[in-house]
Amino acid sequence: VPVRIFDGANGPNAAHEDLSLCSLMYTLMYVTLYGQTRNHPNMTFARPERASRTDDAYVRLKAAILSADLPPGTQATELEVAAHLGMSRTPAREALIRLEAEGLVEIRARKGVRVLPIQPSDMAEIYEILTAIEPQAAAELARRKPTKQDLAPLARATSDMEAALKADDLTDWAAADDRFHRALLEMHGNVRLTGIATSLYDQAHRVRLVTLRVRDKPVQSTREHRMILDALQKGDVEGVRSLFRKHRERSVRELLTCLNMLGVRQL
Repeated sequence: VPVRIFDGANGPNAAHEDLSLCSLMYTLMYVTLYGQTRNHPNMTFARPERASRTDDAYVRLKAAILSADLPPGTQATELEVAAHLGMSRTPAREALIRLEAEGLVEIRARKGVRVLPIQPSDMAEIYEILTAIEPQAAAELARRKPTKQDLAPLARATSDMEAALKADDLTDWAAADDRFHRALLEMHGNVRLTGIATSLYDQAHRVRLVTLRVRDKPVQSTREHRMILDALQKGDVEGVRSLFRKHRERSVRELLTCLNMLGVRQL
């Protein structure tokens, strides 16, 4: 929270040190109690148009990275990124900072930004984390005895996977698979857990798209999603936990085997 606090140095400012600290405490209490900063005198706000430009830069850059329009290893200066986006450096820089926090780029002093590649060891770590958190989230969701309406997003995603598989459309299948996993975590409701998993999904995205086209068709994966959905509908806590864990463990084995066979060191 950007609050102006006097430095308390000798002179006129010293007399205001206690007042400034009280002002800081009041500001924090105000936000805690009311959950907003509107009209508070000690608050400063980003200009809405700047925030909008930052969001636009973030969405466009992230889409280019995930689609490999900006392939791994791409390097550029902040100025080049801003020129590519057709905007000033400030929103471009703020967007890059967000992408760095998500593990998609690396910002290097005096060298600009680099799109980070993903290595097989990275994928092993990503799936290890997902295997720990997703089965638990699914089990907790099952414990709540979700209704058919509650599970509608998962049912739609599962049906879309089955339809895409039948149509031999792996792009649509991957999109439906992604929706299933993201929707489940959103339904679970832990915002921080969802944020962690979303960042991992995005980091793994390129590798999954590449390997999906050289592996066997995802028949087994589609079947497992249907089984997970059925277990959720029954409120089968331990059943869904076991199914989800086995689903992730099988997925990472296939993925790493595929990368090893292709001799891929990074993507």
